[in-house]
Amino acid sequence: MYKPLELFIGLRYTRAKRRNHFISFISAASMAGIAIGVMALITVLSVMNGFEQELRNRILGMASHATISAFRGGLEEWPVIAEAAQKHQEVEAVAPYIDGEGMVRVGGELSGTLLRGVLPDMEAQVSDVSAHMKAGSLDSLQAGEFKIVLGAELARALGIGVGDKVDLMIPQASVTPAGVLPRFRRFTVGGVFEVGMYEFDRGLVMIHLQDAQALLRMGETVSGVRLKLHDLFQAPRVSREVAADLPGLYYVSDWTRQHSNFFSAVRTEKMVMFIILSLIVGVAAFNIVSTLVMVVQDKQADIAILRTLGASPRTVLGVFMVQGTLIGLIGTLFGVVLGVLLAINVPTLVPFLERLTNHQFLDPSVYYISKLPSQLESTDVVRIALMSFVLAVLSGLYPAWRASRVMPAEALRYE
Repeated sequence: MYKPLELFIGLRYTRAKRRNHFISFISAASMAGIAIGVMALITVLSVMNGFEQELRNRILGMASHATISAFRGGLEEWPVIAEAAQKHQEVEAVAPYIDGEGMVRVGGELSGTLLRGVLPDMEAQVSDVSAHMKAGSLDSLQAGEFKIVLGAELARALGIGVGDKVDLMIPQASVTPAGVLPRFRRFTVGGVFEVGMYEFDRGLVMIHLQDAQALLRMGETVSGVRLKLHDLFQAPRVSREVAADLPGLYYVSDWTRQHSNFFSAVRTEKMVMFIILSLIVGVAAFNIVSTLVMVVQDKQADIAILRTLGASPRTVLGVFMVQGTLIGLIGTLFGVVLGVLLAINVPTLVPFLERLTNHQFLDPSVYYISKLPSQLESTDVVRIALMSFVLAVLSGLYPAWRASRVMPAEALRYE
């Protein structure tokens, strides 16, 4: 009895009566539709957040947050450049590198690869490869020993392991008495890594920096210097500041430029999925409109009696707004709870379904990631819940306005 009149009557109308089971069923269906839409949105956006974070971590674990290279040719004074970059407070570690292309041959098996020359002790500070060694060690790369570290998928395709011999050929020719022949060198496999990303596991090999300089005839130069930052999201700003502090003109780039198209595509896909799945909530909100229109039609006499007892059109408007708002609120709450629970348990549920169906959903040879990650963000949950609730409230405006316009004399004419 202490409730506001609009709230009291609105809650009473929401409960099922003997003569309006169908309307109550439509109300329940509207709640279920909103709950399913909210649950789907939270789950899908969490999975896409997980994909984006996992891809970023894996790509940047093998690539670099920022790079410094010469405008033309190789970088000669790289120790000076590395020391100057290391002085920046946002730079965590630096390492020189040499990039190239080659082809690995074992017997009659050939495979094209990306070639990277590194210093093992410095490379371990800017990449995650040393933490993902399946066999051998990155430290096995020693100058002059001509050892090689390669990805697990490449090693599996060639049927080799630690200690085996491979021929590394590069797209440069050597003139010999027998004619022009491609340059190659026999290496010993010193380690096998697996970072969980097919692009690197299948197509990357590493050798010592000095071995790469000798093989590519680069003298004392390198391709550039890689930087690892404390905060990778500050890479654009830090790279500009580092470039300003360098003694000379150099080309400085960062991961937002090198992989901009890829991460822009992921963000665009996330936005499109949000819009598409929001249509589920929109359809459920339209169900609220039809539900309240039927309720208003069914309660014509009740509305007329309320008006004759002194209820204002605003009071009648509030009664049916309460009903629509309650449907939206209950559906949104159920959707948020189910969506959060499902998003949290996606990494557990997907392997269970794979074992149950004996089918792997994400083939590592096709997709960058073979496991389905999930990262629940509170901002997404709040945004989805607010959108759902606002749509539900807006959906109740027109039926409630129609109810407030009911004329008592017209409604009671045939009663």
